[in-house]
Amino acid sequence: MSEELNQVEVKSFEVGDKVTGQVTKVEEKQVIVDIKESKLDGIIPISELSSLHIEKASDAVQEGEELELEVLKVEEEALILSKRKVDAEKAWDTLEQQFQAGEVIETEVKDVVKGGLVVDLGVRGFVPASLVETHFVEDFSDYKGRTLTFKIVELDKEKNRLILSHRAVVQEEKGKQKQNRLEELQPGQVIEGTVQRITDFGAFVDIGGIDGLVHISQLSHEHVDKPSDVVHEGQKVQVKVLSVDRDNERISLSIKETLPGPWSNIAEKAPKGSILTGTVKRLVSYGAFVEVFPGVEGLVHISQIAHKHIATPHEVLKEGQEVQVKVLDANEAEQRLSLSIKELLEKEPEEKFDYELPEETKGFQLGEVIGDKLKNLKK
Repeated sequence: MSEELNQVEVKSFEVGDKVTGQVTKVEEKQVIVDIKESKLDGIIPISELSSLHIEKASDAVQEGEELELEVLKVEEEALILSKRKVDAEKAWDTLEQQFQAGEVIETEVKDVVKGGLVVDLGVRGFVPASLVETHFVEDFSDYKGRTLTFKIVELDKEKNRLILSHRAVVQEEKGKQKQNRLEELQPGQVIEGTVQRITDFGAFVDIGGIDGLVHISQLSHEHVDKPSDVVHEGQKVQVKVLSVDRDNERISLSIKETLPGPWSNIAEKAPKGSILTGTVKRLVSYGAFVEVFPGVEGLVHISQIAHKHIATPHEVLKEGQEVQVKVLDANEAEQRLSLSIKELLEKEPEEKFDYELPEETKGFQLGEVIGDKLKNLKK
C-alpha cells in the first residue's frame, strides 16, 4: 500500500496533463498550489488565472480553493499551470450548447472598453456598443459591475471569438410583450399612454410596450392644424382603443373620445333664452347652421331668420357671417340646438290703412263704410 502511495506521490507530468491542486499561497502576480500527486509545487502565473486582464492574483482565486488545472510546462522544481485553459475548455462546450439553443445568459459586466463591454464566461466575451441597447448610449462607464442578460450572436472557438448581445434579449422581450399586449387590447378600452412621436398626421402613443396611432382627427373635438399644437412628446394621455389589427400590429386610438364632448352640458352652456354669437357654417334650403361653440352647430330654421318672408336663407345670410342668435331649445341627448335670429331683430312696422273716415260715419260699421267707398270707386 505504501509503495502504491509513493508511486502516486512521485508521478511525473507532461505538458497538457490535467491536475487538481489546492491554493496554498496567493501572491500579487502568481499563485502557489499543492499538487497531491506530485512533490513539485505548482505555479499559476497571473496571466493564466483568467481569460480577462486582472491586476492582482487575488482578484481570481483565494487560499484554500481547489482548482482544476492544465500543465503548461514541467520544470525541475515546479509545474507551470493554467487555470484559464481548463476554464475555457469547459466554457466552450457549454457556450456551444447555449448558442445552439438560443439561451439567455446572465452575467456581470467585468469591464468597459473602447467600443463596448467585456464579460467573463470562462472565456472573454465582447459586447459591441451597437449590441448593448436598442437605443443609443453615449457613455457606458456606469455599466461596469452591472449584471445583464445576453444572447450569443457569434462563436468561434478556433479564433477565440465570442460576441454577445444584450440588445437581442431586450428586443425579444419587447416582442413577447408586444404580442401579449396585442392579445389583451380590446376596442372600447380606455387606458393611459405616453406620447412617443409626433407626425403631421397624428401622434404615436406607447400603451405598454406597443405604439398606437392617434390620428389628427382623433386628437380633439376642435379642428387641429398641427398635432404639436395639442400634444407633446413624453406627455401622459388617456386614450380610447378604436380598433386592433393583430395581424399587422396596428392600433387605432382616440384622445378625443376620452374628453367631454362639445355637446356635454349644452343646456347649461346654452340655456333657453340665452343670446350667443356664432358663425354661419352652412346654408340649406330649410335654414342655416350656426356654430356657437367649437363642434356645436345649431339650426336657425328659415322661419326664424327674418320677420319678413324669405324664399331661401341665401337672401339674408352668407357662410362665414357672424350673427347673434337666441336659444329656443337645447337637447343634449339628441345633440340638437334650435336657434333664432328673428327674435333679436326689430319687427318692421306693418302697413297702415291711411283712409280717414268722415266724422259723420264713425258710428257706422266698418264693413259698411268700406262698402260705400268701393261703390264710389266703381263710379
